[in-house]
Order: sequence, then C-alpha cells, then structure tokens
Amino acid sequence: MSDRYEDRLAELGLQLPDVAAPLAAYAPAVTTGNHVYTAGQLPLVSGSLPQTGVVSDSGAEGTVDPQRAAELAERCALNALAAVKSQIGELERIRRIVKVTGFVASAPDFFAQPAVVDGASQLLGRVFGDVGVHARSAVGVSVLPLNSPVEVELIVEFG
Repeated sequence: MSDRYEDRLAELGLQLPDVAAPLAAYAPAVTTGNHVYTAGQLPLVSGSLPQTGVVSDSGAEGTVDPQRAAELAERCALNALAAVKSQIGELERIRRIVKVTGFVASAPDFFAQPAVVDGASQLLGRVFGDVGVHARSAVGVSVLPLNSPVEVELIVEFG
C-alpha cells in the first residue's frame, strides 16, 4: 500500500471530487491555526444526492437502508477531504483527523447511528491509518438539508 494519501484513495478506487458548492452563506471549510474545520458535507456526487430520505431498518418506501447510508457517509467524508485539501493544498500535510461529527436523518425507531457514521470513520482509517484515528459523535436528527440521509463534518490538524 502506498504511503501517499491520495495514492491510497486511488488504490481504493476513489478520487477526491471537486469541492461541493455551499448551499447557503458559509464556506466549505475554514482554517484557523493548524486546524481545518469543514462545514457539514452531504454525499453529493456531481452536485446531486444519489439518494434521499431517512435511515431505517424497516425497508419502508422512502427510507434508506443503514448499509447504503454508511456508503453515503463514506462519500460525505470524501467530500470533506476535498474541502480540507482546498485549504491546505495537499492531503500529505494532514497530521491527524481530530474529530468526525456525523448526522443521520433517522426514522423514529432507528438507533444505529454509529454504524452509519462508521462509513466515514472506516474510510478515514483505510486512507490515513493511525493518523485517521479520531474522536467522534454520531447524532440522529429528524431531517437534513435537501432530505439527505447523512451529513459529516471534520476537524483536521495539519502541519
């Protein structure tokens, strides 16, 4: 496995997308000191959500299966990394993924938010190894922007 983070992404069959355009009056990421804070990133692909709805185990119409939601959380993390790169120039400057916050649009009887946000956490682990070990919050909410099933934000230390 490569030592370069973007090479590791490529080995996983992934590449960083363009930074998603903000949906309102905010920046995709900001830098203060040696930290980058990303805005909440949706699982946008070419500007669109591949799936919408709340996450549920029920299989009901209009819901998103938890495994699919975890895949979408991975996409959120990829979008967040693109926002980080836009601030620091190269992913190689990342010294630590400090914190991941994941929001899961949840049906009232869905309680497995941590398993969904694992999609983001596992990607960060595969790409960054020990540097990707982070603190995390996985929060269930009733609705997210654009009816997205998930949203992820990162705090990253760089040097």
